[in-house]
Amino acid sequence: MSTYRYRSIGPASLRFEWPLPTMRIRIQPLWLPFTQMQGFDFGARRFVRGEGTTLVDARGARVFDAVSSIWTIVHGHSHPRIVEAIARQAATLDHATTLGATNPVAEALAERLCAVSGMDYAFFGGDGASAVEAALKMALQYWQHAGEPQRTRFVRLVDAYHGDTTGAMSVSDIAVFKSRYGALTFEALSYDEAGALDRDDVAAVIVEPLVQAAAGIRVVAVEAYGPLRNIAPLVIVDEIATGFGRTGTMFAYEQLQLQPDIVCAGKGITGGTLALSATLARERIYDAFLGTYDERKQFFHGHSYAGNPIACAAALASLHIFEEESTLTRAAGIAAAARRRLERLRGDSRVRDVRQAGCMIGIEVNGEALDRGRAPTAAWRIADGLYDRGHFTRPIGDTIQLVPPLSSTDQEIEAFFDALEAELAA
Repeated sequence: MSTYRYRSIGPASLRFEWPLPTMRIRIQPLWLPFTQMQGFDFGARRFVRGEGTTLVDARGARVFDAVSSIWTIVHGHSHPRIVEAIARQAATLDHATTLGATNPVAEALAERLCAVSGMDYAFFGGDGASAVEAALKMALQYWQHAGEPQRTRFVRLVDAYHGDTTGAMSVSDIAVFKSRYGALTFEALSYDEAGALDRDDVAAVIVEPLVQAAAGIRVVAVEAYGPLRNIAPLVIVDEIATGFGRTGTMFAYEQLQLQPDIVCAGKGITGGTLALSATLARERIYDAFLGTYDERKQFFHGHSYAGNPIACAAALASLHIFEEESTLTRAAGIAAAARRRLERLRGDSRVRDVRQAGCMIGIEVNGEALDRGRAPTAAWRIADGLYDRGHFTRPIGDTIQLVPPLSSTDQEIEAFFDALEAELAA
């Protein structure tokens, strides 16, 4: 058998065999997350530029980033203040390890994050899931040092989602994201299980505050968090999706009258420009890890790019923008504009439910009342139609998301709802 190979101009690679088997052409080697690659159209959503609240695709189409590129973009794409901070830092110190070393930018960001969150110490990681992994390990090791090593269990909300790494999956509760990986995960207790918070083997309770984003922008009643205000296990609050103004306050737990022991932050921490996360801890947690070298009480966890100076510089710039541009005030305006339009959708037979917490909004459509066309679901048909009308979003099940950048205008919010109403009627 002879085999002939050649590489075409560009990234595509083709392989021919003789005699010819069933032909499969490898168009593009990129494998996308949460995406069925069979038949995927790489030309449909290939973004080449970002400007404020707008994404520009390879065909020149300009679309409103209605989902903030999955809840990350805060002040708009390519904000000049953040771009300048990244460039300046890259020319000064691009990276230096924080394994037994430090840098001024990471120190400054840790101090700023603790000031805005009310926490005491910041431990940096790479993304949201790594912040959760650090929090879980931090809780386990804390109880070992505190003389209660039997505390090894975790409690999570129903329909929880905390990321796709092993520990984060274990404390999640959405089957489609974890059912195939049971061999890797451990069992967590349900928050609704009687007596779960009183068990003497529970290390921590981990919750998403106010909104369970991956569950379809599910809004949780404030009263549901009441039992967490005075319990023995540690309280871990996952602010990865909800933090940095998404629900109206800098952190959503501020609206719950909670005093968490550990807070996980990510996504919007750099304004959405670079990967960075932080696991914020109270002083009593930090103090439990102090000791002599021989005691080996230090936190045995870390990431190569933790405290990366460029990412930290972007995060500091983002926090400055919150003050300079009154970002939380603009977020309140966005929420009010969306609330007015959501009221018009209530009672529509094509809409099953609408949910909102600040600038995190979900419109759950009635798939049975809508034609899905050639799309896999009615929600996907609507999302595709919205794209054609100039708005980029991604459905979660039957829920259309609107989680816009906090720099969006009222006119952009109105335009999104105009397009949505037109697409529902199509």
